[in-house]
Amino acid sequence: MLRLYYHPSPNPAKVALFLEEAALEYEVVPIDTRKGEQHSAEFLRINPNAKTPALTDGAATVFDSNAILLYLAEKTGRFFGKHTPEDRGALYSWLMFVATGIGPYCGQAVHFRHFAPEPKTYALNRYDFEAQRHWKIVDAHLEGREFMVSDEYTIVDMALWGWARVIPFALGPEAFASLANVKRFLDAINARPAAMRVEALKTAHTYKTEFDDDAKKALFPQNARLTA
Repeated sequence: MLRLYYHPSPNPAKVALFLEEAALEYEVVPIDTRKGEQHSAEFLRINPNAKTPALTDGAATVFDSNAILLYLAEKTGRFFGKHTPEDRGALYSWLMFVATGIGPYCGQAVHFRHFAPEPKTYALNRYDFEAQRHWKIVDAHLEGREFMVSDEYTIVDMALWGWARVIPFALGPEAFASLANVKRFLDAINARPAAMRVEALKTAHTYKTEFDDDAKKALFPQNARLTA
C-alpha cells in the first residue's frame, strides 16, 4: 500500500494529483506542519529533511515531491511523456525548472510577502521578481500549447499545477493579469476530476489553522537563532 505523508500545500498536491490520475490505491497520512509534526522522530525517519510530501511503497521510501513524481512515473509507466530523447530531455529540464526555480522562489515570495517581519522590502522584491520571471518563462512556453512537454499530459504539468494554484497568494491578486497562458493551463487542470479530488483532500482531515507562536516555531525554526 502506498502511503502519502501529506499536508494541503503545493508540493504534496503534485503527488496527490498523480496518484488520483493514475487511480492508484493509497493512504493519506496527514502531517500537520503548524503543529510541528514534520519534526517528529517518526517522520524524520521517513524524510530527514522534515518536509512534506513523502511516500512509502513497501520497503521503499521517497521524499521530495519531484523525486516522488519520477518514482511513480517509472513505477507505473504513466505520465512520463514520449520515449524519445527530445521529449525526455524536455521533461527532465522543465521538471527541474519547477523544482529549482518555481517552487523555491514562490515559497520565498510567500514567506516574505505574508510572514516575515519588517524590514523586508529588499527580500520581497528579490523573490517576487524571480518568481514572476520564472512564471513569465512558463507563460511564454505555454503560448499555443496545452501541456508543457510535447502534446502529452505529464508529471511536469502536475508539478507546475501544484504551484500555479497559489500564484495569487504568492505574487498578489493581480498576478494572473500578465500570465494569461498560465491561467488557461491552471483552469484546464483544475477542471480534471482528479484535480477536484485532490482539492477535496484539504477538508478530509483537520489541520491547525491558527498562526500562533507554536506554529511559528514549527514552521520557522531558524527564528530561534535571532534570540539566541
